[in-house]
Amino acid sequence: MNYPGRIIKKGDQDVQVVRAIKAQLNIMLCSAGDIALRLDPDNPAFGDRMALTIKLFQARHVDSEGRPLKQDGQVGSLTWAALFGTGSVVVSNSTADGYLAAVLSTASEEERKQVREVPVNSNRGPEVEAYLHRVDVPPGNSWCCAFVYWCFDEAAKSNGRSNPMVKTAGCLDHWNRAKSAGIGLVGSKEAVNSPDLVLPGMVFIMDHGAGKGHTGLVERVEGGLITTIEGNTDASKTREGGGVYRLKRKIVEVNKGFIDYSGA
Repeated sequence: MNYPGRIIKKGDQDVQVVRAIKAQLNIMLCSAGDIALRLDPDNPAFGDRMALTIKLFQARHVDSEGRPLKQDGQVGSLTWAALFGTGSVVVSNSTADGYLAAVLSTASEEERKQVREVPVNSNRGPEVEAYLHRVDVPPGNSWCCAFVYWCFDEAAKSNGRSNPMVKTAGCLDHWNRAKSAGIGLVGSKEAVNSPDLVLPGMVFIMDHGAGKGHTGLVERVEGGLITTIEGNTDASKTREGGGVYRLKRKIVEVNKGFIDYSGA
C-alpha cells in the first residue's frame, strides 16, 4: 500500500489504512513470543494501544538513511516507509521544467567543483564572492541565498531568458517577497503531510529565528527525505558552513516551506 499523503494518527477514520498499518505492525513486531503486542487488524479503530505500538516500532526501527524515527505514535511518511518499504512512498528524481533542470545542473556543477570558502570560515573566496556580487552584497556576508540566486541567474543566461527568482541575499526576505509576488509556496506543514507536493527544483527555506534562515535547492524527493544542494553549509548541516554541499535532509527540518518557480 502506498503512503496516503497525510499523517495517520489517533482517531483516524480511514478503515483500510488503519487495518493495513495494524497488520504490518503485527508482521514486524510480533514474533511467536510477543503475542501481547498483537493488534486486531479487523478492528478499524486507531486508539491508545495502537499509538503505543507504533511508538515501540519507531523505537526499534530507523529511516532509510539509518536515522532514528521520531517516537510520536503517528505514521508519517518516514514511519510509513519503514513499515511498508521505500517503494511505498513518492520518489521524484527530476523536474519536468527545463529551466529548473538547468538550475539544478548548475548547482550540481558547483558541488562537483567542491566550492569552499577561502580562507576557511570567512564567507569569502572567488566563487563565494561571485555569488554575493550577483545579489549586490559585499564579501564576508552569509551566502546561501546568494548561491541559489546565482544558480538561477546562470541558468537563465544559458537559456536566454529572464531570471524569475527574487533578487535577495535574505532567506526570509525571499520567502516573504515570493509570497507577495504570487510565486507558488508549499508550507512546512503541507509538505510534511504530503511529501508529493515537494518537487525537484524547488527552493527550501528554513527559519532559525531572529531574522536568520537557511536555504538551498531540492534535487530529489524520497518520501519524507530530500536530497539538497546548498551553499554556506557543510556535513553538519549548519547555516554557516564553508562550502557547497549535497546533503540529505528530512522534510520536517524545513520549518518554513518550499518556493516553486516551475512555469515562472
